[in-house]
Amino acid sequence: MKVREKFLLISFISIALIIGISFLWKPILWTFLIVAPLFIMGVFDIVQTKHTIRRNFPVIGRFRYMLESIRPEIMQYFVETDTEGRPLNRILRSLIYRRAKGANDTEPFGTQMDLYRAGYEWMEHSMYAKKNPQEIGKFPRLTIGGKDCKQPYSSSLLNISAMSFGSLSKNAVLAMNKGAKMGNFAHNTGEGGISDYHLEGGGDLIWQIGTGYFGCRNDDGTFNEKTFRENALRPTVKMIEIKLSQGAKPGHGGILPAVKNTPEIAKIRHIQPGIAVHSPPSHSAFSNPIEFMYFIKKLRELSDGKPIGFKLCIGRKQEFMDFCEAMIHTGITPDFITVDGGEGGTGAAPVEFSNTMGMPSREGLVFVHDTLVGFGLRRDIKVIIAGKIISGFHMARAIALGADGCNSARAMMLAVGCIQALQCNTNTCPVGVATQNKSLMKGLVVNDKAPRIKNYQEATIHSFLELVAAAGLNHPSELRREHISKRIGMYKVATYDEIYPYMEEGCLLNLANIPKDYQKFFKLTRIMSN
Repeated sequence: MKVREKFLLISFISIALIIGISFLWKPILWTFLIVAPLFIMGVFDIVQTKHTIRRNFPVIGRFRYMLESIRPEIMQYFVETDTEGRPLNRILRSLIYRRAKGANDTEPFGTQMDLYRAGYEWMEHSMYAKKNPQEIGKFPRLTIGGKDCKQPYSSSLLNISAMSFGSLSKNAVLAMNKGAKMGNFAHNTGEGGISDYHLEGGGDLIWQIGTGYFGCRNDDGTFNEKTFRENALRPTVKMIEIKLSQGAKPGHGGILPAVKNTPEIAKIRHIQPGIAVHSPPSHSAFSNPIEFMYFIKKLRELSDGKPIGFKLCIGRKQEFMDFCEAMIHTGITPDFITVDGGEGGTGAAPVEFSNTMGMPSREGLVFVHDTLVGFGLRRDIKVIIAGKIISGFHMARAIALGADGCNSARAMMLAVGCIQALQCNTNTCPVGVATQNKSLMKGLVVNDKAPRIKNYQEATIHSFLELVAAAGLNHPSELRREHISKRIGMYKVATYDEIYPYMEEGCLLNLANIPKDYQKFFKLTRIMSN
């Protein structure tokens, strides 16, 4: 007999027994408070046609969905080891929490990492280590602004990466911005536009302009110069970043679920509320590299000379090389380039895009740095890395590979209270970080979380500087690829300069000097001849 038939048989027998006994003992009728709901649920499960499990296993089949709904929590708290969690393991999450709270961030009894597995990395120290070159509160800064920039920005080496209001709650945005103000570092708005919560805290802003042109768009979704200038001239807007693509979904465009598109968010973005918003996959303000360079020039003029840059996840290498050729052809260069990796992402993204689209950050960073060097452009452009920057070592590795500075998103979310519940795309974030549910937002107390953002950023830069000093270096700019080693097999180790050999300055400007790896897709005169 199948479970469905057994359920019906047991239900009818139970009901008949209860009714029969009630003639002798009335109080037994109270059991219908339990039996009746179970019977109703079971009958509903049998007649519904959406879920086969519930149809074949009435009532008990519901436990399957209940357990599935709490699977992430069960895995995180009871199954995963400290080194296995994804996207961030417990070791890294705990490090962020402790630094954010100002607690002890040291570890006892040695490392839990497997030092002999392929992929393990370490930094080479010096017998002539330096005293920490900077005291807390006097961290080195990075000046961003090229030859055409009239308002260069003195940036921290670690800033808050792009996350939009809409994807994040107003409390999370406000806490991050206040924390950025306390710590004197920058807060990237994400492509969702500048909200009141980005302005209330007074922190420095990097205003990101995406393909939807939110905050500077016409009704048809095209770029609006007037509203761009109004926002760009705000005193707290220090830099403008054009988003070409992001690590979570390169070539796709941002996603704002309808449930998160409140009237307030719609007003900021100049869109209709209550509908799912999918940003276009590409920009309408330009259609080729030459036009893109002139768009950069236009934004620089409209902003009265503030630093203008762009963010991208590397896809087709040839297209980035086209940008470099266009820079040479027009004489227009961005002030900075932010490199995101395929492992990036803090919000909603199609699985195929987040898992299999886009170059990982390390390879993307090396390619961007080396290509700029090859074209003789690197000195004019600052390179920033955004993609799983969590610890001081991650900063050291990125700068050794070619970055000038770092942005972090997920670490900042964790510092403000995220527990990696993996509900960013459902509007049910239990800690009020990635939701527009007002009830859940109330749990995130801005004045408590803002100092945690500042604490985490400060402690991470301090640990980074300690690594720099331990390597015998006086300044982060002295980090080189040979300072980082990587195990590439059980019995083989290589430094990053062996894995990624340095590019010769200007070699891509001469057909005779083009490295072999570039020859297969390099066409030097394609743009210059147009």
